[in-house]
Amino acid sequence: MNSKPIFDEAGAEYQRVRMAQWDGNAVKRDTWKGMGGWYHKRVTEYFKFLVNPKQRILEIGCGLGDLLASLDPSRGVGVDFSAEAVTRAEKRHPHLEFHQLDAHDLSSLEGEFDIIIFSDAINDLWDVQRALEQVRRFCVPRTRLILNFYSHLWQIPLSIAQSLNLATPILAQNWLTVPDVNNLLNLAGFETIRNSNEILFPLPLGGFANRYLARLWPLREFALSNFLIARPAPKPVENTPSVSVVVAARNEEGNVKNIFERVPLMGSKTELIFVEGHSRDKTYETIEKEMPLHPRTSNLLFRQPGIGKADAIRLGFEKASGDILMILDADLTVPPEDLPRFYEAIASGRGEFINGVRLVYPMEKEAMRTLNFIGNKFFSMAFSWLLGQSVKDTLCGTKVMWRKDYEAIAANRAYFGDFDPFGDFDLIFGAAKLNLKIVDLPIRYRERTYGTTNISRWKHGVLLLRMVSFAARRIKFV
Repeated sequence: MNSKPIFDEAGAEYQRVRMAQWDGNAVKRDTWKGMGGWYHKRVTEYFKFLVNPKQRILEIGCGLGDLLASLDPSRGVGVDFSAEAVTRAEKRHPHLEFHQLDAHDLSSLEGEFDIIIFSDAINDLWDVQRALEQVRRFCVPRTRLILNFYSHLWQIPLSIAQSLNLATPILAQNWLTVPDVNNLLNLAGFETIRNSNEILFPLPLGGFANRYLARLWPLREFALSNFLIARPAPKPVENTPSVSVVVAARNEEGNVKNIFERVPLMGSKTELIFVEGHSRDKTYETIEKEMPLHPRTSNLLFRQPGIGKADAIRLGFEKASGDILMILDADLTVPPEDLPRFYEAIASGRGEFINGVRLVYPMEKEAMRTLNFIGNKFFSMAFSWLLGQSVKDTLCGTKVMWRKDYEAIAANRAYFGDFDPFGDFDLIFGAAKLNLKIVDLPIRYRERTYGTTNISRWKHGVLLLRMVSFAARRIKFV
């Protein structure tokens, strides 16, 4: 426990005044509702989109505990410095755990949490950096910190509403900008994953404005609340994780020998898994022939029961035993020699979902046709906007993730449904829904030396437009 006082004299007075204010607000809400209900309803809706049920959740500045309870935690812990608020929260939600503590000193609190929430709390803190540092010790690498706070543009409207007794009375606020909070998170040992602007019209009949208009420039700049999602600053893994490289192979007989010879050894063990997909050539037989000739890696071969790359990759991932899962396209347009760079990016903690990008470096002459290149550029901008993170190339076959994250994506697949014949979007959308840190890794895209592409520019271009519409409904306009 820190032996120094938490605050100097000015800080102590600041806290004393605010504690009295929020005690009074808690008592007032026994008989007064105000007009903040629509705002809080929309905040709750968005948190329920961001947070899956049955997780360990800690909320700092929990008030009456209603937001925490709505998220259906496996363990829910609420912290507030208002004794009156905590007393009421315990009565309203007896299945949850509440503590009267100051966010600046959480030394008496124990546990690890998957989600830590500051909802409209940092606006009112004396020392935001210290409060963020306090929750750092409750984090595991997969913890997500979610903050929402008022935009400065709403200072005058909120003051007017409070003066008319339509909104909860508050004292002078911090009015932090998104860059301010990004910097404070960095100083406290966190890394921002993404941010969004939410709630354009916090009044009745605001559904259309809050779900759609608040996503569009320039209207999004006028939204009431800023949301930020962050994770603990990454640290390299202490052990040496193993790797499973999954290759979906259809009509790739001429590439099989090269795949065996060129896939490098990575981590504590490298496992090579082929899933053959009803080839018209001798792909399956060639893999069978090569397997005993390459004992340096553990080799597995499966015949795909269904159709499509997505079906093949899912089977390969289901059979994989490695800590890290990699996809390698059998056409070798992404060189296997680049895979250690993907391994380093994920094992170092720089990203949690590493996405190959073909659109940065110049390509070999016949690697991608001009119209395909233009289409990929368009879709990279569209999906980056939809997902809130840079995804410059959605259809590069090389994607790398932790097996435990894939298992979470698969468990949450019902949210999106079985919609994706490629398999790329199932993984990208799932990673975004889990708030994983997506990192683009540029590679040099090579010309195919055997066989022909399975991509149809027009048929699959239309399918990609459908994916944009699908992502907009399920991820962006929620």
